[in-house]
Amino acid sequence: MTTTDPGMVQRPDWLRVRVRNGPNFRDLKQIMQDLTLHTICEEAHCPNITECWEYRTATFLILGDTCTRRCAYCAVQTGLPRGLDLEEPERLAQAVQRMGLKHVVITSVTRDDLPDGGAMIFAACIHKLHQRIPGCNVEVLIPDFKGSEAALATVMRARPDVLNHNIETVPRLFPKVRAGGRYQRSIELLARAKELAPDIPTKSGMMVGLGETYEEILAVMADLRDAEVDLLTIGQYLRPKGQYEYVPMARYYHPREFQQLKEEGLRLGFKHVESGPLVRSSYHAHQQVEAMREETSAQQAT
Repeated sequence: MTTTDPGMVQRPDWLRVRVRNGPNFRDLKQIMQDLTLHTICEEAHCPNITECWEYRTATFLILGDTCTRRCAYCAVQTGLPRGLDLEEPERLAQAVQRMGLKHVVITSVTRDDLPDGGAMIFAACIHKLHQRIPGCNVEVLIPDFKGSEAALATVMRARPDVLNHNIETVPRLFPKVRAGGRYQRSIELLARAKELAPDIPTKSGMMVGLGETYEEILAVMADLRDAEVDLLTIGQYLRPKGQYEYVPMARYYHPREFQQLKEEGLRLGFKHVESGPLVRSSYHAHQQVEAMREETSAQQAT
């Protein structure tokens, strides 16, 4: 199934999303409002928001809600951010306590206006959460920091439990899809993260349906494994609705194709692969880490 305007083609059955607007969803929404926090779930129009929030999981968006880049796949607003909120790590820790989370995912807008890209705030969030909530796993999904080794080192010294940076797409499509990003820079960031802290699991994610070939997907997966990435997520690109000219969707992938990609990823050596139409980088993040640990233990036992 292919299309250049997904709005004119009926979504396949496997892309139906069940809306869960229950008490947990409403409670989390109130917590975010009370503490003036943002989530990527809301800002990026994630299709899984009601499911995840009903299970009391959310991906926090730090460093504001305005991104300095305008990637052609992302619904987050772009422009010139206003200042830096140094109290954000404390409010985030309060929210995590109120939500009773054991695994937290923190991401951010890209802040090319800051000398360190916001690395200091990432580190402060990690420290604050580990201090206030012992035993809580902290997963960070970071931007590329324009390749700054110092910024990456700042985050890694804070000892996140998982370091994630999404590759998103194949090299051929990178210039069109990821404004300001560079494929090789992202691969090198992931490799350096593993060099700085070999014991911290690294993770990356990509979208399919942008016009890439199967061979190109496998090549990206091989590059990620060469960088010793441990966890991989693969999901269907869905073109956002809005005023900007987002990159067209080339086609929908069938669940059988996602399963095939998962098998290829495991064959290449990823410790866990989450692959499916509605999979996003933080979807079932806690279960992804648990699955990786179980699979690693099983491999060590054989």
